[in-house]
Amino acid sequence: MRKMPRFRLAMSRFIWVANHWCSLNVLSMTRRSSPQAKTDDRAFPLRLRLYVPPNGFGRLSDAMYLWLDRVIGRDSYAWHSGGTTAGRECIALYFRNAADAEGFCAAFPELELADGTRYPGYSSPALPFGRKTGEDEALCNLYNVSTTQEAMRQLFRSFEFTDKAGNLEPGSIYPDRLAPIIRHNREALELVRARWGMPSPPSVLKTVRDPGVTNVRNTSSPHWRRWLGPAHRCLVPVTSFAEPLGPGKGNQWFAAAGDGPMFFAGIEARDWQSVRKVKDGETTDDLFAFLTTSPNAMVGAIHPKAMPVILNEAKQWETWLSAPFELALKLQRPLPDDGLRMIENPI
Repeated sequence: MRKMPRFRLAMSRFIWVANHWCSLNVLSMTRRSSPQAKTDDRAFPLRLRLYVPPNGFGRLSDAMYLWLDRVIGRDSYAWHSGGTTAGRECIALYFRNAADAEGFCAAFPELELADGTRYPGYSSPALPFGRKTGEDEALCNLYNVSTTQEAMRQLFRSFEFTDKAGNLEPGSIYPDRLAPIIRHNREALELVRARWGMPSPPSVLKTVRDPGVTNVRNTSSPHWRRWLGPAHRCLVPVTSFAEPLGPGKGNQWFAAAGDGPMFFAGIEARDWQSVRKVKDGETTDDLFAFLTTSPNAMVGAIHPKAMPVILNEAKQWETWLSAPFELALKLQRPLPDDGLRMIENPI
Protein backbone atom coordinates (compact mmCIF):
# COMPACT_ATOMS: atom_id res chain seq x y z
CA MET A 1 0.00 0.00 0.00
CA ARG A 2 1.33 3.43 -0.82
CA LYS A 3 1.01 6.71 0.95
CA MET A 4 -0.48 9.42 -1.16
CA PRO A 5 2.63 11.52 -1.81
CA ARG A 6 3.88 8.71 -4.05
CA PHE A 7 1.20 9.76 -6.52
CA ARG A 8 3.94 12.03 -7.88
CA LEU A 9 5.63 9.01 -9.42
CA ALA A 10 2.29 8.15 -11.06
CA MET A 11 1.49 11.65 -12.35
CA SER A 12 2.24 10.58 -15.91
CA ARG A 13 -0.39 7.87 -15.57
CA PHE A 14 -3.19 10.32 -14.73
CA ILE A 15 -4.18 10.81 -18.33
CA TRP A 16 -4.52 7.14 -19.24
CA VAL A 17 -6.23 6.30 -15.94
CA ALA A 18 -8.62 9.20 -16.41
CA ASN A 19 -11.48 6.81 -17.11
CA HIS A 20 -10.83 4.59 -14.06
CA TRP A 21 -13.17 6.32 -11.63
CA CYS A 22 -16.42 5.87 -9.80
CA SER A 23 -18.83 8.43 -8.37
CA LEU A 24 -18.65 9.73 -4.39
CA ASN A 25 -20.47 8.27 -1.43
CA VAL A 26 -18.59 8.62 1.82
CA LEU A 27 -19.62 9.48 5.34
CA SER A 28 -20.68 13.13 5.53
CA MET A 29 -19.65 13.90 1.95
CA THR A 30 -22.45 14.92 -0.37
CA ARG A 31 -23.57 12.20 -2.75
CA ARG A 32 -23.87 13.40 -6.32
CA SER A 33 -26.42 11.96 -8.70
CA SER A 34 -25.36 9.59 -11.46
CA PRO A 35 -26.05 12.21 -14.20
CA GLN A 36 -23.87 14.67 -12.28
CA ALA A 37 -21.11 12.07 -12.12
CA LYS A 38 -21.24 11.67 -15.88
CA THR A 39 -21.08 15.45 -16.31
CA ASP A 40 -18.02 15.67 -14.06
CA ASP A 41 -16.42 12.78 -15.91
CA ARG A 42 -16.52 14.86 -19.09
CA ALA A 43 -15.54 18.14 -17.42
CA PHE A 44 -12.50 17.15 -15.34
CA PRO A 45 -9.49 15.50 -16.99
CA LEU A 46 -7.80 14.19 -13.81
CA ARG A 47 -9.11 11.78 -11.20
CA LEU A 48 -7.46 10.62 -7.99
CA ARG A 49 -8.82 7.56 -6.16
CA LEU A 50 -8.18 7.44 -2.41
CA TYR A 51 -8.99 4.98 0.33
CA VAL A 52 -11.46 6.00 3.03
CA PRO A 53 -9.63 5.60 6.39
CA PRO A 54 -10.74 2.54 8.43
CA ASN A 55 -12.64 4.74 10.90
CA GLY A 56 -13.92 7.16 8.28
CA PHE A 57 -12.78 10.69 7.55
CA GLY A 58 -14.31 12.27 10.66
CA ARG A 59 -13.22 15.87 11.04
CA LEU A 60 -10.71 15.42 8.25
CA SER A 61 -13.55 15.73 5.74
CA ASP A 62 -14.17 19.30 6.93
CA ALA A 63 -10.49 20.14 6.46
CA MET A 64 -10.56 18.62 2.98
CA TYR A 65 -13.64 20.62 1.98
CA LEU A 66 -12.12 23.80 3.38
CA TRP A 67 -8.83 23.31 1.54
CA LEU A 68 -10.52 22.54 -1.76
CA ASP A 69 -12.88 25.50 -1.53
CA ARG A 70 -10.28 28.05 -0.44
CA VAL A 71 -7.22 26.93 -2.37
CA ILE A 72 -8.55 25.85 -5.76
CA GLY A 73 -12.18 26.99 -5.65
CA ARG A 74 -15.49 25.18 -5.86
CA ASP A 75 -15.62 25.26 -9.65
CA SER A 76 -12.24 23.53 -9.98
CA TYR A 77 -12.92 20.16 -8.38
CA ALA A 78 -15.57 17.51 -7.84
CA TRP A 79 -15.79 14.25 -5.93
CA HIS A 80 -17.77 11.06 -6.08
CA SER A 81 -17.85 7.59 -4.65
CA GLY A 82 -14.82 5.58 -5.72
CA GLY A 83 -16.44 2.21 -5.12
CA THR A 84 -14.30 -0.37 -3.33
CA THR A 85 -10.78 -1.71 -3.82
CA ALA A 86 -9.52 -4.76 -1.92
CA GLY A 87 -12.67 -4.56 0.19
CA ARG A 88 -12.10 -0.94 1.22
CA GLU A 89 -14.29 2.06 0.42
CA CYS A 90 -12.76 4.67 -1.86
CA ILE A 91 -13.47 8.20 -3.03
CA ALA A 92 -12.69 9.74 -6.40
CA LEU A 93 -11.54 13.36 -6.53
CA TYR A 94 -11.69 15.25 -9.83
CA PHE A 95 -9.26 18.06 -10.71
CA ARG A 96 -8.77 20.35 -13.69
CA ASN A 97 -4.99 20.19 -13.63
CA ALA A 98 -2.09 18.26 -12.12
CA ALA A 99 -0.94 21.18 -9.94
CA ASP A 100 -4.24 21.16 -8.01
CA ALA A 101 -4.10 17.39 -7.55
CA GLU A 102 -0.49 17.59 -6.38
CA GLY A 103 -1.29 20.40 -3.97
CA PHE A 104 -4.12 18.38 -2.42
CA CYS A 105 -1.85 15.36 -1.98
CA ALA A 106 0.81 17.48 -0.30
CA ALA A 107 -1.81 18.99 2.05
CA PHE A 108 -3.15 15.58 3.16
CA PRO A 109 -0.22 13.11 3.14
CA GLU A 110 -2.01 10.77 5.57
CA LEU A 111 -4.40 9.63 2.84
CA GLU A 112 -3.59 6.61 0.68
CA LEU A 113 -3.77 6.04 -3.05
CA ALA A 114 -6.21 3.39 -4.22
CA ASP A 115 -5.23 3.21 -7.89
CA GLY A 116 -4.81 -0.56 -7.84
CA THR A 117 -1.60 -0.67 -9.89
CA ARG A 118 0.19 -2.78 -7.27
CA TYR A 119 -2.49 -5.44 -7.09
CA PRO A 120 -1.83 -8.90 -8.57
CA GLY A 121 -4.73 -8.60 -11.00
CA TYR A 122 -3.52 -5.32 -12.52
CA SER A 123 -1.93 -5.35 -15.94
CA SER A 124 -1.40 -2.76 -18.66
CA PRO A 125 0.57 -2.49 -21.90
CA ALA A 126 1.83 0.86 -20.58
CA LEU A 127 3.43 -0.38 -17.37
CA PRO A 128 6.26 1.98 -16.32
CA PHE A 129 9.66 1.25 -17.82
CA GLY A 130 8.21 -1.50 -20.00
CA ARG A 131 7.85 -3.86 -17.02
CA LYS A 132 5.90 -7.06 -17.28
CA THR A 133 3.22 -7.67 -14.67
CA GLY A 134 4.80 -8.71 -11.39
CA GLU A 135 8.29 -7.41 -12.15
CA ASP A 136 10.10 -4.84 -10.03
CA GLU A 137 7.34 -4.32 -7.50
CA ALA A 138 7.69 -1.49 -4.99
CA LEU A 139 10.81 -1.79 -2.86
CA CYS A 140 11.45 0.53 0.04
CA ASN A 141 9.94 3.61 -1.55
CA LEU A 142 9.30 5.00 1.89
CA TYR A 143 11.73 5.54 4.74
CA ASN A 144 12.03 7.72 7.81
CA VAL A 145 14.94 9.75 9.14
CA SER A 146 15.01 11.36 12.57
CA THR A 147 18.78 11.53 13.13
CA THR A 148 19.66 15.10 14.08
CA GLN A 149 22.19 17.14 12.15
CA GLU A 150 24.39 17.42 15.23
CA ALA A 151 24.35 13.62 15.64
CA MET A 152 25.52 13.22 12.04
CA ARG A 153 28.28 15.78 12.55
CA GLN A 154 29.47 13.83 15.61
CA LEU A 155 29.53 10.55 13.69
CA PHE A 156 32.02 12.09 11.26
CA ARG A 157 33.89 14.35 13.67
CA SER A 158 37.24 12.91 12.57
CA PHE A 159 36.59 14.34 9.08
CA GLU A 160 36.28 17.88 7.87
CA PHE A 161 32.51 18.18 7.72
CA THR A 162 30.28 20.91 6.30
CA ASP A 163 26.54 21.20 6.90
CA LYS A 164 24.76 22.71 3.89
CA ALA A 165 21.39 21.06 4.44
CA GLY A 166 19.64 23.96 6.12
CA ASN A 167 17.03 23.16 8.76
CA LEU A 168 16.18 19.46 8.49
CA GLU A 169 12.86 18.34 9.88
CA PRO A 170 12.55 14.67 10.93
CA GLY A 171 9.96 12.64 9.08
CA SER A 172 9.13 10.28 6.22
CA ILE A 173 10.83 10.47 2.83
CA TYR A 174 9.02 9.62 -0.39
CA PRO A 175 10.36 9.33 -3.96
CA ASP A 176 11.17 12.62 -5.69
CA ARG A 177 11.34 14.43 -2.33
CA LEU A 178 14.39 16.21 -0.95
CA ALA A 179 16.28 14.21 1.66
CA PRO A 180 19.60 14.52 3.52
CA ILE A 181 22.68 12.74 2.18
CA ILE A 182 26.35 12.83 3.15
CA ARG A 183 28.66 13.15 0.15
CA HIS A 184 32.15 14.25 -0.89
CA ASN A 185 33.15 17.88 -1.26
CA ARG A 186 36.71 17.64 -2.50
CA GLU A 187 38.71 16.61 0.58
CA ALA A 188 35.81 17.06 3.00
CA LEU A 189 32.37 15.61 3.60
CA GLU A 190 29.21 17.64 3.40
CA LEU A 191 25.63 17.18 4.51
CA VAL A 192 23.24 18.38 1.81
CA ARG A 193 19.71 17.76 0.58
CA ALA A 194 19.15 15.97 -2.73
CA ARG A 195 16.15 14.72 -4.67
CA TRP A 196 15.37 11.01 -4.35
CA GLY A 197 15.55 9.38 -7.77
CA MET A 198 18.60 8.97 -10.02
CA PRO A 199 18.37 9.51 -13.81
CA SER A 200 16.55 6.68 -15.60
CA PRO A 201 18.21 4.79 -18.46
CA PRO A 202 17.15 6.58 -21.66
CA SER A 203 15.98 3.31 -23.18
CA VAL A 204 13.13 2.96 -20.66
CA LEU A 205 11.72 6.47 -21.01
CA LYS A 206 8.55 6.70 -23.05
CA THR A 207 8.18 10.50 -22.78
CA VAL A 208 10.43 13.47 -21.98
CA ARG A 209 9.48 13.15 -18.32
CA ASP A 210 11.88 11.19 -16.11
CA PRO A 211 10.41 10.27 -12.69
CA GLY A 212 13.78 8.91 -11.54
CA VAL A 213 15.01 5.54 -10.24
CA THR A 214 14.93 5.14 -6.47
CA ASN A 215 16.70 1.76 -6.05
CA VAL A 216 19.74 0.40 -7.93
CA ARG A 217 20.41 -3.35 -7.97
CA ASN A 218 22.33 -4.06 -11.17
CA THR A 219 25.64 -2.27 -10.63
CA SER A 220 27.09 -3.98 -13.71
CA SER A 221 24.80 -1.93 -15.95
CA PRO A 222 26.68 0.57 -18.14
CA HIS A 223 24.09 3.19 -17.19
CA TRP A 224 25.20 3.19 -13.53
CA ARG A 225 28.91 2.78 -14.13
CA ARG A 226 29.63 6.52 -14.32
CA TRP A 227 28.32 7.05 -10.75
CA LEU A 228 29.95 4.11 -8.96
CA GLY A 229 33.30 5.75 -8.23
CA PRO A 230 34.03 7.24 -4.79
CA ALA A 231 33.31 10.79 -5.99
CA HIS A 232 29.65 9.91 -6.60
CA ARG A 233 29.01 7.65 -3.61
CA CYS A 234 27.03 8.94 -0.66
CA LEU A 235 25.48 7.85 2.62
CA VAL A 236 21.73 8.20 3.10
CA PRO A 237 20.72 8.59 6.77
CA VAL A 238 17.82 6.34 7.76
CA THR A 239 16.25 5.41 11.08
CA SER A 240 13.52 3.11 9.74
CA PHE A 241 12.25 1.92 6.36
CA ALA A 242 9.07 0.33 5.08
CA GLU A 243 8.24 -2.63 2.86
CA PRO A 244 4.67 -3.11 1.54
CA LEU A 245 2.76 -6.00 3.13
CA GLY A 246 0.42 -6.39 0.18
CA PRO A 247 -2.80 -4.93 -1.20
CA GLY A 248 -4.81 -3.23 1.52
CA LYS A 249 -2.41 -4.31 4.29
CA GLY A 250 -0.18 -1.27 4.76
CA ASN A 251 3.57 -1.38 5.42
CA GLN A 252 5.92 -3.28 7.65
CA TRP A 253 8.54 -1.00 9.19
CA PHE A 254 12.09 -2.05 10.02
CA ALA A 255 14.66 -0.40 12.28
CA ALA A 256 18.15 -1.24 13.51
CA ALA A 257 18.24 -3.99 16.11
CA GLY A 258 20.37 -1.84 18.40
CA ASP A 259 20.67 1.86 19.11
CA GLY A 260 23.41 2.56 16.59
CA PRO A 261 22.96 4.66 13.44
CA MET A 262 22.52 3.22 9.98
CA PHE A 263 22.81 4.51 6.43
CA PHE A 264 21.77 3.30 3.00
CA ALA A 265 24.67 2.90 0.57
CA GLY A 266 23.84 5.58 -1.98
CA ILE A 267 25.03 7.09 -5.23
CA GLU A 268 24.45 10.69 -6.33
CA ALA A 269 24.51 12.96 -9.37
CA ARG A 270 24.85 16.75 -9.22
CA ASP A 271 23.35 19.48 -11.38
CA TRP A 272 21.37 16.99 -13.46
CA GLN A 273 19.01 18.58 -15.98
CA SER A 274 15.74 16.73 -16.65
CA VAL A 275 11.97 17.05 -16.64
CA ARG A 276 10.81 15.54 -13.37
CA LYS A 277 7.34 17.06 -13.56
CA VAL A 278 5.79 18.29 -16.75
CA LYS A 279 4.34 21.37 -15.08
CA ASP A 280 7.81 22.45 -13.88
CA GLY A 281 9.55 21.90 -17.21
CA GLU A 282 13.27 21.21 -17.19
CA THR A 283 14.94 21.62 -13.79
CA THR A 284 18.49 21.21 -12.51
CA ASP A 285 18.76 19.01 -9.43
CA ASP A 286 21.13 17.08 -7.23
CA LEU A 287 19.84 13.49 -7.26
CA PHE A 288 20.44 10.29 -5.31
CA ALA A 289 19.34 6.66 -5.01
CA PHE A 290 20.52 3.74 -2.92
CA LEU A 291 21.68 0.23 -3.70
CA THR A 292 19.65 -2.91 -3.07
CA THR A 293 20.62 -6.53 -2.64
CA SER A 294 19.08 -9.90 -1.84
CA PRO A 295 17.05 -9.79 1.40
CA ASN A 296 17.96 -11.29 4.75
CA ALA A 297 15.49 -13.66 6.40
CA MET A 298 13.58 -10.93 8.23
CA VAL A 299 13.02 -8.64 5.24
CA GLY A 300 12.63 -11.61 2.90
CA ALA A 301 9.56 -12.74 4.82
CA ILE A 302 7.87 -9.52 3.67
CA HIS A 303 9.69 -8.75 0.42
CA PRO A 304 11.36 -11.87 -0.98
CA LYS A 305 13.24 -10.20 -3.83
CA ALA A 306 15.40 -7.44 -2.34
CA MET A 307 16.29 -5.12 0.51
CA PRO A 308 18.30 -1.88 0.77
CA VAL A 309 22.05 -2.08 1.26
CA ILE A 310 22.46 -0.96 4.88
CA LEU A 311 25.74 0.17 6.43
CA ASN A 312 25.84 0.33 10.23
CA GLU A 313 29.55 0.44 11.06
CA ALA A 314 32.02 3.32 10.79
CA LYS A 315 34.51 1.25 8.79
CA GLN A 316 31.76 0.42 6.29
CA TRP A 317 30.91 4.11 5.88
CA GLU A 318 34.53 4.96 5.17
CA THR A 319 34.92 2.03 2.77
CA TRP A 320 31.81 3.01 0.84
CA LEU A 321 32.85 6.64 0.57
CA SER A 322 36.48 6.10 -0.38
CA ALA A 323 37.46 2.58 -1.47
CA PRO A 324 37.81 1.40 -5.09
CA PHE A 325 34.58 -0.07 -6.31
CA GLU A 326 35.98 -3.62 -6.36
CA LEU A 327 36.23 -3.35 -2.57
CA ALA A 328 33.16 -1.21 -2.00
CA LEU A 329 31.04 -3.67 -4.03
CA LYS A 330 31.52 -6.25 -1.27
CA LEU A 331 29.22 -4.11 0.88
CA GLN A 332 26.32 -4.82 -1.50
CA ARG A 333 25.06 -7.69 0.64
CA PRO A 334 22.16 -8.26 3.01
CA LEU A 335 22.39 -7.13 6.60
CA PRO A 336 22.68 -10.09 9.02
CA ASP A 337 19.33 -11.52 10.06
CA ASP A 338 19.70 -10.17 13.60
CA GLY A 339 20.64 -6.67 12.40
CA LEU A 340 17.05 -5.44 12.14
CA ARG A 341 13.84 -5.49 14.15
CA MET A 342 10.25 -5.09 13.06
CA ILE A 343 8.35 -2.10 14.41
CA GLU A 344 4.75 -0.94 14.03
CA ASN A 345 5.43 2.72 13.28
CA PRO A 346 8.36 4.68 11.84
CA ILE A 347 10.97 6.07 14.18
